[in-house]
Amino acid sequence: MSNLIVAAVVGCLSGLHVASWGMYKDAPHEGFELRKYLRSILLGGGIGAAAGRLMPLDTTAPPGFAILFGVAYVVERAMGEIYKTFLRQEDQSKYTIPMQFAVRGKVVRSRVLRAALGVGYFGLMLAMLALLVAYQRWNPTPSLLQIALIASTGGLFSAVGGAWKDAPVEGFQTLKFFRSPALTVLWALLLAQLTRDLVLVTLAATGYTISTTETYKSFLFPNKARGKFAGKPVRFPTMLRLRQRVVPLYIAIWLTVLVMFGYGVSYG
Repeated sequence: MSNLIVAAVVGCLSGLHVASWGMYKDAPHEGFELRKYLRSILLGGGIGAAAGRLMPLDTTAPPGFAILFGVAYVVERAMGEIYKTFLRQEDQSKYTIPMQFAVRGKVVRSRVLRAALGVGYFGLMLAMLALLVAYQRWNPTPSLLQIALIASTGGLFSAVGGAWKDAPVEGFQTLKFFRSPALTVLWALLLAQLTRDLVLVTLAATGYTISTTETYKSFLFPNKARGKFAGKPVRFPTMLRLRQRVVPLYIAIWLTVLVMFGYGVSYG
């Protein structure tokens, strides 16, 4: 029971982390919605609890804590992006880059077709995880090189999705495309000090890559509108000041996770 409770708390922390950078970058353009802010936290808590029960993790120990944070992060982001891209019906005129599934920048209008594509996308992700599980059984002690190469597919998957959405509007950016796979490799090599489970390493490394990239884009360039709002006016200027309230909380979560990561390496 203690493992389940801690797992749920870790999941909530990952969701709170996501909600905080999401609010920071979007609130000046969309305003603040408590429902939207809480959504990632609650979803992250549910994902954490499920992962704590289904995965071979002791979240009461530092290694399990650090690994689960990354796993919950990427699963929450995947579920959120699938919903927004393939299922949510929303006026796209407020965006510079369409958030619903689009082909060459043109939104697919058919909700049935988008939903079907979403099912296919979700199935592809499950198939990739199944291949990882099968490979792990065939090779239970992968080398660091194998871990790095396999984990990089998580970052590559994310990069392809980002390029599909952004490139028709912004153009293809080579450095931006390879940033995610490169970061995933670095995080995978660190996570390999905590576990050699390929599924856990790949998921967690991708989650940490997303959190690192979003931290960089959201907080190091606070006055630069994100691509989806490029050229759009700031409709809620008071949020430029109010959003600063989440910064200390965001930093505190990062510090907590990195400390647990460090203890996890020494713990192992």
